[in-house]
Amino acid sequence: MPNGQTVAQQRSESYERISRIEEKLDKLAEAVIALARAEEKIETLTSFSKQQQEMIYGLGERLTKVEDLVHANASTVGIINKIFWIIVSTSAIAITGMLTMGTMQ
Repeated sequence: MPNGQTVAQQRSESYERISRIEEKLDKLAEAVIALARAEEKIETLTSFSKQQQEMIYGLGERLTKVEDLVHANASTVGIINKIFWIIVSTSAIAITGMLTMGTMQ
């Protein structure tokens, strides 16, 4: 034997080396699987984020429409409020006038 090792020792060393290589390959396979899972999670989160962004954009548009309606309704309510007080004031004046005219006669 050139290295002073027997065939059994060489086989044992080769077996140990192959075992270490297999362990490293197993670890590498586990790492690749973990990376694939992480990539799937990232893809799912990206998709979810896009959906959330679209929903927020839609809500923003709806909010703008509601603000416009509120502004238009505020003008209408202001006009109705003024008409109401004109009617109340006119009625009060009319009733006061009737009562005053009735007591004068």
